[in-house]
Parts: sequence; structure tokens; C-alpha cells
Amino acid sequence: MNEHQRSLLLESSSHFLPPKGVKLSYGTAGFRADATLLRSTVYRAGILAALRSLKTQSVIGLMITASHNKVSDNGVKIADPNGGMLSQHWEPFADSLANASDPIQLVQLIDDFVRKELISMDNGYPAEILLGRDTRPSGESLLDAAKQGISSIIGAVLHDMGILTTPQLHWMVRARNMGMKSTENDYFQQVSNSYRCLVKLIPDASKARKLNDNLVVDGANGVGGDKLEVLKDLCGDLSIEVRNTSNGEGVLNEGVGADFVQKEKFLPSGFGQGDVGLRCASLDGDADRLVYFLVKPDVKMIDLVDGDKILSLFALFIKEQLNILKDNNDEKTSDPYHPRLGVVQTAYANGASTAYLKNLGLDVVFTATGVKYLHEKASEYDIGIYFEANGHGTILFSDSVLSWLEAKNSVLSSCSGSKVQNAVSRLLAVSKLINQAVGDALSGLLLVEAILLHTGWSIQNWSELYKDLPSRQLKVKVCDRTAVITANAETVVVQPAGIQEAINTETAAKYPHGRCFIRPSGTEDVIRVYAEAATQEEANSLANAVAKIADQFLGSGSS
Repeated sequence: MNEHQRSLLLESSSHFLPPKGVKLSYGTAGFRADATLLRSTVYRAGILAALRSLKTQSVIGLMITASHNKVSDNGVKIADPNGGMLSQHWEPFADSLANASDPIQLVQLIDDFVRKELISMDNGYPAEILLGRDTRPSGESLLDAAKQGISSIIGAVLHDMGILTTPQLHWMVRARNMGMKSTENDYFQQVSNSYRCLVKLIPDASKARKLNDNLVVDGANGVGGDKLEVLKDLCGDLSIEVRNTSNGEGVLNEGVGADFVQKEKFLPSGFGQGDVGLRCASLDGDADRLVYFLVKPDVKMIDLVDGDKILSLFALFIKEQLNILKDNNDEKTSDPYHPRLGVVQTAYANGASTAYLKNLGLDVVFTATGVKYLHEKASEYDIGIYFEANGHGTILFSDSVLSWLEAKNSVLSSCSGSKVQNAVSRLLAVSKLINQAVGDALSGLLLVEAILLHTGWSIQNWSELYKDLPSRQLKVKVCDRTAVITANAETVVVQPAGIQEAINTETAAKYPHGRCFIRPSGTEDVIRVYAEAATQEEANSLANAVAKIADQFLGSGSS
């Protein structure tokens, strides 16, 4: 690092001193905290993004959002060149950068890291960053801090993309680095065109469409509802009523949104008696989560159609198309390549969903909780599908399977309208509709709607794919959550010794159809307990019993 660069960093960082007593850690959600504490952190995230761009010689994204958190919170996360999350290898540096106590320590830390990572700061490639933010009032001030951080790296170029959903920014970064058009309008055009393509391929679509009118969407009083208002008009005859946009009177994520609906299993604000029997969906604050629901006649509770059932719907559709290709080979279309389709879940996936997917003959694997783990595992398949129960997930298509599909599409061009040609066209359309960079509630919603049209299903038909096992989640307060070490995708505790045996004994003795595990939270000093059983009463009882076991081993009382 030359002296000019060093002095520029020292001067600019002196205006962004970190708040005393605050220590932040970069996780799946990036940095996230009360917005009043974050200007220093977001400034330093701007530096981080610029260094990442120099290292990869690619465009990097920086998104200011706190997703489903309350409106007084905010956060910042980095999008890597492929549109995915920041490389885990850089997370320790991100932590050190955010928590450096003063400008001198900060600059020394950057200098050491640049040397270690062999980052050239004068190789002729300027850092290039795309910036986005959600609708939070604190976003504009934090965006300014990010810009000053980026600008403290000599030659860095930034592009303010405005107010976006988080998945839109990730999509733009991926598209830009692939040499594709990457504006917000390009995003809207690609997903809407792909949706319309899928609808055109539906046999007798007009008959099926009668079953699927009137989708009502809760926009969480955030950016997703605003963008869906634009997108729905580009999708032709898609009938969507959007409520709870950021232009209304409601508060972001307060009594609304996918996180609220999925956890509370209660209808969001703005929904009531008039919605009984309608197909409803809910986005979260930055539109990377999606759940569906059906309002019950008593309007007290809902029938939830969560991420597990979205995954199951997608898997069923993809498998159907692959089976058409496999079962209808002839001399013109046959080849030895059979794509590997895989499904990735976490231990929080309802056991009934896992059983359903396995009964379909699908390869189902588990990872630790966290989208970065799910995404990485899904990328090992030709077509990998992952979803968390909270509604965050997507479908990944490998380069090899896309090349294979494009080649088949070319060969079959003379067979337009054939069953095999249509299956190929559907898979290609899905690959362009779904956001392969990250979970995207808008593209996911359009894919759900297209598949429901294809099948002719109502939301009731979809909900009845399988019946969820009753479950319960609890938290146990502890002094040190790191004392709990797990294995086997967080389903088995290996430390402290004896706790897993106690859980196994309790489960086997009283709950023959039960399943329970504990894991340390990634953000709070708590241990999370998840239990499933044959009845809701048994699930509650098992969760409470295991919470007491965790308290006995780890102390500090439960909640």
C-alpha cells in the first residue's frame, strides 16, 4: 500500500470511529444491528467490497438491508462475483475490519491483509461496486457511509442502483460478471419473459387458469411489494393484488411479512374475512423469503404452505420434466447424459417433507443451518434445489446441464411442440426465471404460479401433498453457546459429553415417533431446541423436556 493510499484511509476512517463496547460478527446475514450503531461498520464494508473486487477482478455487490428484522435495525452484506454470498474465507477479515478500534489499527490490518492475499492495488483494474438498499429510513445515511468507504480505495468505481430487493442486487452482480445486461429493467424483463414462456407451454392453460385466480400478496410494508406491482404488469394476465407495500401506513415487518407468517402461523395485517379461501402469499422485508398461506374460515389461524412445500412443488415439477426426457428418448434425442437432481434441506425441515421427497425417489441430503451451506451443497448437483422452511431457497442449474439443454433444444428445433421439446423448453425457462444467485421471493412466486397453472392445482391441492408433523421450537438462554458442538448437520451434540445420550433417552422412552435436536444460535447466546412428534401435545412436551436437559447441562435458565 503506497503512502497516498494509506493517508487517504487514515483521513476518511477518522470520521467513522466504531461505537465503544460494540462487537459485530459477519454471518449469513452479513453485519446486522441497530441502525444507529452501523455507520462505521458500513463504511468499513465499503472498503471490504472494494478490496474483494480488486482481489477477484470482478464486480462486487454491497446491499444495505436487515431483511425481516424490525425497522429500527439495518445491516450490510457483500455479494461475491457469482452473485452469491461473501467467501467464507474472507469472513474473519470482515470481523477484524469491523471491530478495529482506531484508524491506525484499521489501516495496518488492511495493509497486512493486502500483502497476505497478494492484492494488487495498482494493477490497472479499478474496484467496481454495485450498491443497493431497501426501504428503511436509515438506509440513505448508511449508503453514504458505504460510498465513502469505497471511495477511500484509490480508483474505485461505484454504481448506486437505488432501492432494490436484496435478490435483485445479487442478480445484477452475477449478470454483470457474466457479461449480461444487468439493470433493474433487465431483471424484470428476464423473469417476466420466462414466466410467460412457461405459461405458453401449459397444455389447455385457460382451463387450468380458472383454478388459480386471485393471488393476494403481503409485501411486508417493504420493497418487495413495490417491485411486484411493477413486475405483475409485465406478466400478462397474472392476477395479483398486492397489499402492505412501502407506500402504505404500515411499519416494515411489523405484524406482516414471511417471517411473521411462518413463525406465528397467523394472518398478516390487512388480511381478514374477505380472504377466506383465497390463495395468499407473503414476502419478507427485502423479498428474499416467500411463504404461501390459506386463511381459515374462523380467521384466527392459517394453513401455512412453507418453504418445505415450495421445495416439494419445485422438485415434483423438475423431476417430471427430467422423466419426460428420460422416457422419450429416440435415435434423434437419446444420449448417455442423465442429470443428477438433488434436494438439500436442514434439520429444521419437517420430517414429513423429507419422507415425501424420498418417496419420490429423490436424492435428499442435509447441511448445517445457513443458506451458505445449502447453496454450496446444491451446487454439487446438475440441478440442485434447496429451501429452508422459512421460505428462503432457489434452484441451481450447473453449466453442464444448461449446455446439455441448449444442445437438445437446438437438435429438437424441428420438433417444435413435441412433448420432449416442451420439457426442454420448460427447464430452460425455469433456469432463467429462478434467481440462481440467491433465494428470491419474486422469481420464486412466479415459478410457483406457473407450476400451479401447469398442474391445475389449487392451493388446497398443493397443501395436501403431505401433512406436516407437529413441531415446536424453543430457546434456552446460556452463558456460552459455543460450549455446544454439533455434528451430522447439527443433529447430534458431541460436546458437552452426555447431553446427546440424555436427549436420546428422553425421546426413545416417551416419544416413539419423536425427533429432537439442539444447536447453538448463530446470533444470540441461546441454544435452539427443535422437536417433532405424532401430536402437537407430544411435540410441546418433548421440546420442553429437552430444554430442561439443555438447561441442566449448560445452566442460566430457559425461555
